[in-house]
Amino acid sequence: MLRKRSKPGPGQESVWDYPRPPRLEDSSKLIEVMFNGEVIARSQRAKRILETSHPPVYYIPPEDIKMEYFTSTDRHSYCEWKGMASYYTITVMDRSVPNGAWYYPQPTAGYEGITGYIAIYPSRMDACYVEGEQVQAQEGDFYGGWITHDIVGPFKGGRGSAGW
Repeated sequence: MLRKRSKPGPGQESVWDYPRPPRLEDSSKLIEVMFNGEVIARSQRAKRILETSHPPVYYIPPEDIKMEYFTSTDRHSYCEWKGMASYYTITVMDRSVPNGAWYYPQPTAGYEGITGYIAIYPSRMDACYVEGEQVQAQEGDFYGGWITHDIVGPFKGGRGSAGW
């Protein structure tokens, strides 16, 4: 059952106005990721994917990530829009998050702009920020969306939303 669409206020975006197939766009907003006391990513050159019913997912260029904390895994998944994803385990000192980040080594046509860029699950980190605002993770953790005050839902991913 579809929940009632939240009406966006001034300066807000509704995820129900995002397109399908998803749109890829550049973002100059400051993106920061904290894990186990370390800033593991900091960028103003991220890209975001906007898809109907989902909060944005930020893809960060590897040059703006401390890649010494990222180790490739054998996990892969398939997105009907972007193609085959590969995963990283994130390890900082004594803490690890298996498959805590993903990327597209060869995304499909239209999404080449995120080639090699890395998306990180905010729910698995200590904190993720957009322009200094701590994000709320998209419920369900399947999609990895980043929710801020300027994004309204309801959001797919939580209990009962599989059929949306």
